[in-house]
Amino acid sequence: MAQRGAYAKGVAKREEILEAALAVVAEHGYRKASVREIAETAGLSPAGLLHYFGSKEEMFVAILEARDQRDLREYAESDFISAFVDVVRHNAAVPGLVHLYARLAADAADPEHPAHDFFRQRTAQLEAIARGEIVAAQQAGTIRADLDPAWVMRTAHAVADGLQSAWMLDPTIDMAADLEQFLNLLRP
Repeated sequence: MAQRGAYAKGVAKREEILEAALAVVAEHGYRKASVREIAETAGLSPAGLLHYFGSKEEMFVAILEARDQRDLREYAESDFISAFVDVVRHNAAVPGLVHLYARLAADAADPEHPAHDFFRQRTAQLEAIARGEIVAAQQAGTIRADLDPAWVMRTAHAVADGLQSAWMLDPTIDMAADLEQFLNLLRP
């Protein structure tokens, strides 16, 4: 059933704002992406922009959700491990989003932070998907069968996040190549 009226227009405008916000944050980074600049890019006032999100922090969570949805669509045809490496490779082209992710991930350790639930749900969802893919790779003989799939995913996730932190300090690091090297250690 098609959405109609004000609700559909609101959803469309929110998507338009998220596209503008993704572009601004990717280009300028978390600290330099102001509500004013995102609002101007989306053709709104700052108050009009926050009407759709409630707060700057909630908008930043929505930006990460939109980025994840875009990545899911972009890499839907790839196996999880290849998609994982490809996303990390793509992240080098969007440093502002990497900075936003790292900042919100750290802040989300506080259960009261608006990003807390997002990161808990995101991690649980990705790890559930990955465990199935890892089990399939173990059965196919491409990942060692003696490794716990949950451990493999937690560790790969930690390696990727750690590489992002190192890359923010030294952009010459090839995050995707380092992640691939780690994943190669898991082969029989």
